[in-house]
Amino acid sequence: MAIKPILFNKEMVRAILDGRKTCTRRIIKAEKVDNVLNSPARKSNPDIPDAQFIKCLVDMKYEPGDILYVRETWYKSPLRYMYRADYSNTEQFYTDGKEVNIKWHPSIHMSKEAARIWLRVTDVRVERLQDITIDDIRGEGLSSVAVHAGDMEIALEEWKMLWNSTIKKSDIDRYGWDANPWVWAIEFERCEKPEGV
Repeated sequence: MAIKPILFNKEMVRAILDGRKTCTRRIIKAEKVDNVLNSPARKSNPDIPDAQFIKCLVDMKYEPGDILYVRETWYKSPLRYMYRADYSNTEQFYTDGKEVNIKWHPSIHMSKEAARIWLRVTDVRVERLQDITIDDIRGEGLSSVAVHAGDMEIALEEWKMLWNSTIKKSDIDRYGWDANPWVWAIEFERCEKPEGV
């Protein structure tokens, strides 16, 4: 078992806290996929599905059994840690009756000690982004009426917009929805912080 960090934005943190998010998809870098799929080993084994070949030959960042601590936007007050996902964008903060401006720290700088959400990886698979199902979309934390009703057409549009919002504009041609990149589909469950961490 390894303990590793994973980043989530505040909307996805809220979905995890609400119990709606049990899966995340992370890009497999295109150059790694190209190296594997164009390798002599791949050409010698044409009957093995691409996804299985990629899973065997590309190093997985996360594996079943790993414990992940969620890095999220945070602040340490003199009394406690505070988390951006717990507050609205218009929330005001006061000390001794005076409004104060909180300088939130980016999630990338969160330490294990500040983490409040711990996850255990239960499964990791390789798939194309557009292979997502309605149950997968629910597992990603989307909760609109269309998603709950199983309206795949609308749910896919919502998922496409969410996915593309996470991709840098300079990478949208390689990793956006229309590019249909290979991804790690990482399933997880909430767990307690491991002892001694």
